[in-house]
Amino acid sequence: MFLSEVSCVPLQQALRHQHAAFQNFFAGRARRPRFKPRTGRQSAHYTRSAFRMREGALKLAKTNAPLRFAWSFGDVDVAGLDPTMVVISREPHGRWYVTFAVETTAPVPAEATVSAVGVDLGLTTFLVMSDGQRIANPRHLSRKGRNLARYQRRLARCRPGSNNRYKAKRKVARAHRKVRNARKDFLHRTTTALVRSAELVAIEDLSIKNMVRNRRLSRAISDAGWGEFRRQLEYKCERAGRTLIVVNRWYPSSKTCSTCGHLLAELKLSTRHWTCPGCRARHDRDLNAAKNILAAGQAVARANAGDACGADVRRQGTPLPQSAMKQETRVVRRNA
Repeated sequence: MFLSEVSCVPLQQALRHQHAAFQNFFAGRARRPRFKPRTGRQSAHYTRSAFRMREGALKLAKTNAPLRFAWSFGDVDVAGLDPTMVVISREPHGRWYVTFAVETTAPVPAEATVSAVGVDLGLTTFLVMSDGQRIANPRHLSRKGRNLARYQRRLARCRPGSNNRYKAKRKVARAHRKVRNARKDFLHRTTTALVRSAELVAIEDLSIKNMVRNRRLSRAISDAGWGEFRRQLEYKCERAGRTLIVVNRWYPSSKTCSTCGHLLAELKLSTRHWTCPGCRARHDRDLNAAKNILAAGQAVARANAGDACGADVRRQGTPLPQSAMKQETRVVRRNA
């Protein structure tokens, strides 16, 4: 049988992964497991008993020669690695990858800073910070959309099961890989710069799963990668010893005046600038939202630190800051 041509370790690991997938399904944590196609991503997990790593050469079980690979990290000596697991994977575009799982020490916290920043995400501008900095949305999928559409039309005209269809499918996968890698690189650079520059980062809790149901904005929202942006911020802040505050999604950050706290009854999405009726301050919609998100994040941080009176803490359901009041014993008089 063809199963005897490979080591039994990756076969056993595949069964363990299947068992874990069904456990998550019956527990309600994931969808029902499905069969993986051969043209999709393929992977094999090798534990310590199924591979040998000596002087930078990787030898897998039931193979005649060491596996040659290109090392991607110039500051790490591959000869000094002692991996606990090796994963061999093939992506749909045809490239093969080797992943090493190693035990590392605890990360060193980043240099201390006193700055704090609030972040408001958008589509025209990817993010606006409370200090006025703006980062434009690169729109990776839109820039590659023309070539991607041409490759997909060629794929649709090919006969199913033919070699030409296989080649066209790999071209489509390569186009998606370029978009995905460019998006990840942009998000990594942006999140790393945020974590290095600010001690406290405040962002808004967005319901991306519900937002992508909008047919007109679903592609643009998915291309922006807001969910991946938050995921990277979470683990990078934890690793660097920073504080990440996620503000309640129902907090009206765009409709609240960051100067006086006046709350508008309604603010259309097309309105990018507005004037506060209370203090007559002129606001940019995104910058005003970023300032309010920062103020709400700082209030939550002070509340978590254990402030006695709870002044200026924005609680759920209270959109405006609460001013501190002198706490004195009230005299109760009873009528005779």
